[in-house]
Amino acid sequence: MKPVPLIGAIVLTLMAQHTQSAELKVMVTGAAKDAFNQLAPEFERTSSHKISPQFDLPPNFIRRIESGEAFDVVILSMDVAGLINQGKVLADTRTVLGRTGVGVAIHQGVRKPDFATVDAFKRMLLGAKSVTYSGEGSSGRYFLSLLDRLGMTEAMKPRLKPPSGVGGAARLLSSGEAELAVIGLPPLVDVSNIEWLGWVPGELQSWVVFTGGVSAASLNGAAGRALLSYLTTPAAVAVFKAKGLDPAP
Repeated sequence: MKPVPLIGAIVLTLMAQHTQSAELKVMVTGAAKDAFNQLAPEFERTSSHKISPQFDLPPNFIRRIESGEAFDVVILSMDVAGLINQGKVLADTRTVLGRTGVGVAIHQGVRKPDFATVDAFKRMLLGAKSVTYSGEGSSGRYFLSLLDRLGMTEAMKPRLKPPSGVGGAARLLSSGEAELAVIGLPPLVDVSNIEWLGWVPGELQSWVVFTGGVSAASLNGAAGRALLSYLTTPAAVAVFKAKGLDPAP
């Protein structure tokens, strides 16, 4: 046998392996960090693909994507419809991964407040020494808009503890720098010294839907679709639920 055909066969085999596997750059909202980190190794094990995740707040990802930064898959604590409308994400890859509401948590040991009604919720906030939230995260932006809607923005300014970076609100609450948080559940799961008290009253509730999609410019579209499909399997849904993300109705 001549060596050239053998070498050619080896090259073709390596090329085929390369085309079958991909390294996915995945932008993941910080609120889904724990769940994604638990799920990613299993996807890598059962596929030929590797994941290179990045975690940040949704507005930061959107700014980066709009400025032209390359990515393969994006997962946000908001709808990716805006990115689809801009032609940044493929419409047929939009995948709903779950949802979470806005609730109340306290630093462990702090007296449990009553927030069962709108008036009680307002009294709770005005009676708190320090309140944190998810900053530019989806629930954080909603909380600030809610304060405005309730006419409490000015009164709450001295009490607010804006967080820094992904997981900042959980760190403030866990350390006791903030005694109370109005926030979604996922960032707080498995964090010590925090007690989750429940959802805000229905009249004040805003459900945040987590969605994902594949970049319209990705060269790894099939692998990106495979990842999103994996994240909707019963096993993945169970992990998301354990991390505070309920299945979307």
